[in-house]
Amino acid sequence: MIGDLFRHNKYMAVVWLLLRLYLGITWLTLGIGKITGGFNAEGFLSNAVANPVMREGSAVYPNYVAFLENFVLPYADVINVIIPLGEVLVGLGLIVGVLTSFAAFFAIVMNMSFLMAGTVSTNPWMIALTFFLLVAGANAGRLGGDRWVLPYIKEKLGLRYPAVVSR
Repeated sequence: MIGDLFRHNKYMAVVWLLLRLYLGITWLTLGIGKITGGFNAEGFLSNAVANPVMREGSAVYPNYVAFLENFVLPYADVINVIIPLGEVLVGLGLIVGVLTSFAAFFAIVMNMSFLMAGTVSTNPWMIALTFFLLVAGANAGRLGGDRWVLPYIKEKLGLRYPAVVSR
């Protein structure tokens, strides 16, 4: 019942639009700020490796720390481009409602990455709000570009995509 409300109700689509706009503007603002402000993640990443999230004397996410140390830090120059670009693309996807579920998924991936690196900030709040967009599925982008983009993709790929039902 709540799934139908979230995924098919046209009035909930308005709620998802407002949530998308709030989250999208937040991501877009953060991304543009990093692009124009000379963003460099190397200090943050080095600190995440040197001071990992700890519990009772041991690292909570040892595999993530190893990933940061052995893969991300050596390619910090690439990461300095990927993070702001990802934030801008997620923001734009949410604002215009195109590939909304993908944008929401990658928003959660980025927020979880920041959390596992030890930054709390607004990340838990953004994850919780974005989760609702994922649950809403296609209805989250109903009042956006997904209304046209998803059927087009379905047609071009020959996939069966469930239609958004007006209720």
